[in-house]
Amino acid sequence: MWRGLYTAATGMITESCRTDVIANNLANANTTGFKRDDAVSSDFKPMLMHRIDDLSRQQRDVTTFKGFSLYQNAPIIGELGMGSKVDEVATDFSQGSFQTTGNPFDLAISGEGYFLIDTPQGQRYTRDGNFYRSSSGRLVNVSGYNVLDERGRPIDIPEEATTIIVGATGNITADGNPVARLGLFQFEGGRRAMIKLGDNLYRPNGNNPRRTNATGEIQQGILERSNTNVVSEMVNLIANYRSYEANSRAVVTQDSMLEKSVSEVGRNM
Repeated sequence: MWRGLYTAATGMITESCRTDVIANNLANANTTGFKRDDAVSSDFKPMLMHRIDDLSRQQRDVTTFKGFSLYQNAPIIGELGMGSKVDEVATDFSQGSFQTTGNPFDLAISGEGYFLIDTPQGQRYTRDGNFYRSSSGRLVNVSGYNVLDERGRPIDIPEEATTIIVGATGNITADGNPVARLGLFQFEGGRRAMIKLGDNLYRPNGNNPRRTNATGEIQQGILERSNTNVVSEMVNLIANYRSYEANSRAVVTQDSMLEKSVSEVGRNM
């Protein structure tokens, strides 16, 4: 009974964590460049079950003679699951849809790549291309952090410039004059190469990951929307609630059986 209680409880904890992940996805459904997460669960190592009464029965078996028996082990019933856990929260880096804004400082990456951002914690990366020209003339993101060029330097936009053009490879020109080239990078290692930090920022996974120029292209006057599908997330949330409810009922059932064992079975012994 205790085992069943703990198994159901671990299921509730897992589904609770999955609910938090889904809620975060829904909360960022309109966040530019946001990448949704998935809670990947796994089970604890299952336990092999035997018929325990067969061990005592073997001592009376006619095939038993001077410690030797044809039945050395009790018959196997099967495996018993010991509960579940959240193995990892994996990020889905699939491309989000594009939204045309017409703002020359709004940039989207079509394909692989990240913009380079200077933060108080050091250089970070983002897919959010919702940029602005600050009062000091610097190109910054929505948090006020400087957007960096390919050499890791801030980008200054001339105040008198009337036409800002950003090419597919990140070359910025103001009224036809070159200004800088955006830092646009990617890392080897697939989806595990980047770790999500919050505020739509990422950092590379590992001490010395290999950084290369991004293969993606920049689209000017366009923003990449979140890759969260609200309908799918709501369906997942309903399914998750039902799983949590089933585990909750299992806990109540196990608790009732324990109470009955203590109050009734124990009294009659």
